[in-house]
Amino acid sequence: MARTSYERLSTQDSSFLLFEHRETPMHVAAIAVLEAGPLARRDGGGIDVQRIAAHIESRLPQLPRYRRRLVRTPVTGAPIWIDDARFSLDWHLRRAALPRPGTASELRELVGRILSQRLERTRPLWEMWIVEGLADDRFALVAKTHHSLVDGVAGANLLTSLFDTSPESPAAVAPPWTPAPAPSRLELLLDEVARGIQGVREAAASVQAAAREPRDAAERFVASGTSVMQALQASVRRPAPTTINGPIGPHRRVAWLSFDLDDVKAVKNRLGGTVNDVVLAVVAGGLHRFLGAAHAWPTRLDYRVVVPVNMRPPGEMQAANRVSAHFLSLPVEERDALRRYRRVRECADRAKRSRAAEGFELMTRVADRIAAPWLTRFGVQLASELHPYHLIVTNVPGPPCPLYLLGAPLVDLHPHLPLFAHQGLGIAALSYCGRIRLGLVADFEQIPDLAPLEAALAASFAELEAASRRGGARQGAPARRFKAARSSTAM
Repeated sequence: MARTSYERLSTQDSSFLLFEHRETPMHVAAIAVLEAGPLARRDGGGIDVQRIAAHIESRLPQLPRYRRRLVRTPVTGAPIWIDDARFSLDWHLRRAALPRPGTASELRELVGRILSQRLERTRPLWEMWIVEGLADDRFALVAKTHHSLVDGVAGANLLTSLFDTSPESPAAVAPPWTPAPAPSRLELLLDEVARGIQGVREAAASVQAAAREPRDAAERFVASGTSVMQALQASVRRPAPTTINGPIGPHRRVAWLSFDLDDVKAVKNRLGGTVNDVVLAVVAGGLHRFLGAAHAWPTRLDYRVVVPVNMRPPGEMQAANRVSAHFLSLPVEERDALRRYRRVRECADRAKRSRAAEGFELMTRVADRIAAPWLTRFGVQLASELHPYHLIVTNVPGPPCPLYLLGAPLVDLHPHLPLFAHQGLGIAALSYCGRIRLGLVADFEQIPDLAPLEAALAASFAELEAASRRGGARQGAPARRFKAARSSTAM
């Protein structure tokens, strides 16, 4: 008899299923722009889609979740992944074309429409669109993946599964794949009972260990309690209202821009801090310009930004979400670029010194341990009601070297976030091959035109770079490093 197989979603993975509604599709996206090169058909019929499909199929063994679909366990209704017996790559691989020569504006409009559509829950939760007809003999891949499958760091790592570092990489042949049979309701029920018993045993073992070493247990309890309290304090404050934070609809606009990564690093070297500090200061300056016409800035505005933090140990490559968060008050009302940057560094340093990120991770671990879906639902409902932030800003280090798809060079790579309730704007940063790209996604109604924001962000970086040349010698200092900052931020 064939062995059944399934994978339980973590608390964090399943939370993105609960956050999803008609107005808040929960998929992350990456738009890869490539030169057609060897993928151009010799008969002039566009891109060789069949070669791309065969290549993707050959890499799917490295991405097992991409052939799995969601089902629910009996009694608790916990979500699990099982192999999709009717998996068909043709269903996930879509094709579109722009009138030649397709412009960047037309590509953005198409991407906005693609990102406005929810993924089909009865299928593996991803799509990839091949968009032909771009100017300069280029085409685009629009990869759309549900956040319950991957976070930003995992998504960036997965690029190495689809792209190669050499244009001469030979095409691989897809090995045969046989889906594992789905588990029966009885099997799932027995596993649920076993998990409950295992949880009781682990709890009893923890109590016994605490009784043997009461002082150590007390210290761990105080440390854990402190981190959880700091996490709760950071996440329950209601932010001040702004013109781009309110009820949102399902439709999206996108835009993107990029900066030279060496220029960004030069700014942080002159002023101290990190690349992420520069990104946050550029965002603060851009929002100062973009929102300034609608705001009489107060002395201090608590403009709250969530910066996701990768909590994986070094070298871990799992696809599941494993992120925590820093809550920062971004100084969008500050007029002076250097003072704005200094305040961003101060806020970021305070967040790194705090234990809030560890507290968020601890709460998700506890929820995983006790396997209580109702607790996840309660947390998601509370966060949706409070909506305790204005903006999410991510920064993911991407591949530093050129990548290729069957010999076709990857020219640009733009990331995009999902929008949560009352969040009219999201900003994702991703570095690739010497440039750092900002992907903007916005609610279609709340922000009717992203071009002014794009221009404001570009002006903000130019202002900060010029100010760093003038003032870097006075205030530049080695960046302090904190143990709490586990690694780079993550989508």
